[in-house]
Amino acid sequence: MSGPLDGIRIIDWTIWQQGPVATQMLADLGAEVIKIEERERGDPGRGIVAISGSGTGRSGLNYYFEANNKHKQSIALDLKKPEACEIVYRLAAKSDVFVQNFRKGVAKRLGFGYAELCKHNPRIIYASASGYGPEGPDSAEPSFDYLGQARSGIMNTIGIDSTTPLYIMGGIADQMGATMLAYGILAALFARERTGVGQEVDASHLGSMMALQGLNVVSRTIMGKEFPRSTREKAYNPLWNHYQCADGKWFSLAMLQPDRYWKDFCAAIGRPDLEIDPRFAETKTRGKNSAALIAILDEVFKARPRDEWMKVLKAGGGDFIYTIVNSVSDLPDDPQVRANNYVVDYEHPQAGKMTLLGMPVKLSVTPGEPRGHAPELGEHTELLLTEMLGYTWDDVARLREANVI
Repeated sequence: MSGPLDGIRIIDWTIWQQGPVATQMLADLGAEVIKIEERERGDPGRGIVAISGSGTGRSGLNYYFEANNKHKQSIALDLKKPEACEIVYRLAAKSDVFVQNFRKGVAKRLGFGYAELCKHNPRIIYASASGYGPEGPDSAEPSFDYLGQARSGIMNTIGIDSTTPLYIMGGIADQMGATMLAYGILAALFARERTGVGQEVDASHLGSMMALQGLNVVSRTIMGKEFPRSTREKAYNPLWNHYQCADGKWFSLAMLQPDRYWKDFCAAIGRPDLEIDPRFAETKTRGKNSAALIAILDEVFKARPRDEWMKVLKAGGGDFIYTIVNSVSDLPDDPQVRANNYVVDYEHPQAGKMTLLGMPVKLSVTPGEPRGHAPELGEHTELLLTEMLGYTWDDVARLREANVI
């Protein structure tokens, strides 16, 4: 089955993670993505050898680059040369979207700004992944994931120490910025179908991470205060909390209407006395005495391994809302993950069998395809020049001799 973006061509002039992930997500949906890379070294993401001291290599591959650039074609150019600029213009003339994530002003200075590309393709969607948005005093400042988390406030919403910001591993500001950029590109493509007009799209670390925290931010803007950091030991609603079991594993409760479940819950865990304890009679009193109740529940749940507690809650008759607490390492083997193909197996032509991130969104008729591999640097340069752009093999030889490609 085809993907929903079959027939859409995207020029990807991006590096590192935020931009490449956006175009990779669109490639999963069937778009043709042509990645423009620096002629000698390529995307600097190819050179990432370790993240937080952990190596990124496997069978000669760099998983950081591999994960961010599935399905793409690579063309390697020296963009300081006029002949390379002409190649980009020809690509833009035959494409639907142009994506870049360089600092404000870089693309325009090199001749690849929106106004210039519109001369070659008035219908083009021009998408930029930025740090802090296209306007304002810091719009030209560089940003990486760490700074996106810092500026957006999320580092001050997690952890138990109310004074120390905490970084979340995994590049979530890059991932969220990529998701919002892909969202904007899709909206612009849909608008073009209706109006025939291309436009600029920008998605930033700052704006994307604020959107991720929408409820937190609106609490501040409407109510005048942000949510305080909460600790597990003092959670106001003990049935909206997580607990450790005898085997060291954790599970989470998420009963937002605790009074509805309280009686059945106490019976299920073998502590009917808690139901009649006046300290825990209703939501308000449980909230006032939450630390005492959580300490009791901690002891209760440490008496059995997690699998047993899962069975107890399932059979408890209270229609409880709960699940296990996974580590990232647990996810590929979680049966629910496998059943929905949130990870998929793939036979890589170089590295052999591996497991890739699957599609987070399900489309019944045009589902897309998450299986694929990243290109070698410049792997498709000659193919694109000759078969798409009309260059002859003599042209290719001349361009190679001149170090344009």
